[in-house]
Amino acid sequence: MKDFTIAVGQWPVVSRKDENLERAEAFLRDAAREGAALCILPEMFQTPYELDAMERAAEPADGPTLTRIRDAARDLRLHVVAGSFPERDGSAIYNASFLIGPDGAVMGRHRKIHLFDVSLEDVKVKESAVLSPGDAPLVADLPFCRLGVAICYDVRFPEVFRFFESSRVDVIALPAAFSRTTGAAHWHLLLRSRAVDCQAYVAAACPAPLDGAKYVTFGHSLVVDPWGTILREAGEGSETVIARLDAKLLERVRRELPVLGHRRPDLYDRWRAVRKDQ
Repeated sequence: MKDFTIAVGQWPVVSRKDENLERAEAFLRDAAREGAALCILPEMFQTPYELDAMERAAEPADGPTLTRIRDAARDLRLHVVAGSFPERDGSAIYNASFLIGPDGAVMGRHRKIHLFDVSLEDVKVKESAVLSPGDAPLVADLPFCRLGVAICYDVRFPEVFRFFESSRVDVIALPAAFSRTTGAAHWHLLLRSRAVDCQAYVAAACPAPLDGAKYVTFGHSLVVDPWGTILREAGEGSETVIARLDAKLLERVRRELPVLGHRRPDLYDRWRAVRKDQ
């Protein structure tokens, strides 16, 4: 990894797709002015996080949403994790994030693996009623870091982040749309824990809350370092979070606390084999 500047975007996502795309482009311009090399957009950055809205807003990977982000990435010479949007592929719709290079080319795609089907007291969502699941996390080599990408609910599944750890990713991008309920309880806990687990930087982008929305998001987009320290955090309004990532800190944490070298996969495999036999 090399030292570089990362930018995380946060704004309230409204019902007008064009307005959301204009805000995304404005964020990218702001990030470019700040010297960012990598920019992270939120989950469902072009449509409200509502199942009927996702279905209406779905479009193919070569549709207007990704075309605009690719054009902006090329014009501004940025690497961009294009948050997520509902990607239509044949009869299926995926919650998909695309990694775009500074030439505007698609470098990779992550389709949300774990669908958010929950029934809490004040948050009831069944993503599987509209969305299909992906089947693999995204890992990509950029000129300045090895990047892992997951989406929102994926953060609750340690297997994804064990894969990132074994892949030696330096930075994990997490577009998310945590609710106020789950965000207040678990946002900081999960993101700091995953940074410590993987000994990696974690950058998470969540839409700003919108009063009157059916699903109220948490905001508080942030960047966490490999020691679990929050470097920068947004509040609940529109904000561009800028952080400088330090390669020497990453190297020092991994050298002084060499967790990956202390793993015992021979034992873990044996435990799994015993469980299968029981």
